[in-house]
Amino acid sequence: MASTRNALEKVSLNVDESMGRRRGTRTTQLSPVASARDTGRRPLRTFGSVEVNRIIADPQQPRTEFDDDDIERLAESIRTHGQLHPIRVRWNEGVEKWIIVIGERRWRATIAAGLPAIDCYFVDGEVTESELREQQLVENLLRSDLKPMEEAKAFLSLMELNGWNGKQVAKALRVTTSRISRSLALLDLPPEVQQQVNAGTLPKSSAYEISKLGNSEQQTRLATQAASGELSHSQTVKQIKQRRGKKAAKPRSGIHQVFLSERGLKVTVSAATKVNYHEVELALTEALEEVRHRIKNNIKVM
Repeated sequence: MASTRNALEKVSLNVDESMGRRRGTRTTQLSPVASARDTGRRPLRTFGSVEVNRIIADPQQPRTEFDDDDIERLAESIRTHGQLHPIRVRWNEGVEKWIIVIGERRWRATIAAGLPAIDCYFVDGEVTESELREQQLVENLLRSDLKPMEEAKAFLSLMELNGWNGKQVAKALRVTTSRISRSLALLDLPPEVQQQVNAGTLPKSSAYEISKLGNSEQQTRLATQAASGELSHSQTVKQIKQRRGKKAAKPRSGIHQVFLSERGLKVTVSAATKVNYHEVELALTEALEEVRHRIKNNIKVM
């Protein structure tokens, strides 16, 4: 009896629906509306978190040395504030692991911080060896602590990969051509002199001048004198000119610029020929490097 009543009730309801009559009101279900902060946001496959032991360093990375104290400071920052920027990684089928494109320092610091995973940006698609090296070099050039010899070897690597000359490398990386040529000249120095440059005991500017000598024994001897503070940069240049049989240029009319500091110090830039401000900047940068070298070696102002 109850089942008959239920069946009649359903029939009656269907008849009412067909005639346009509805029993009670139905509430229209609207799709959820996103809040203002969610507008435009969507999940991306290119970002994620990966266990640190599933990631390895790129053996061809330009940077080969990492300061332990620097890594520990970054590790402490990650423990306190978390990881602020993801690292860039690419998948390698051969080793079945993610290889770091950019961010090895952050990866090392994450391991030092004792964290199991790290945030990553996944580089999809085909990336050429040249593109990888260029990305890594640009990233490292933005940091001031890239070792001089690491930089020189990275420049050379780009040249060899692409068949480029120094001018083409400079254009690709948006640096001056003179920076490329001066850096590459360091590769002609004996290994022990290159170590002095990397260690910071021999200024890059002095090392570049020493590279002009064709004799490796003379290069090593002069580099030792310059690294110890026995010779200043200007004295090193003078020695090189003498050994190459060139006389020091006599002062001629050119430029004479004086820069004043708030503390009353004067910095004078003079040249025998006309130069532009880019060349003045380069000279002042080299002078600053020499000053820092003297401070590091406790050389007193004469």
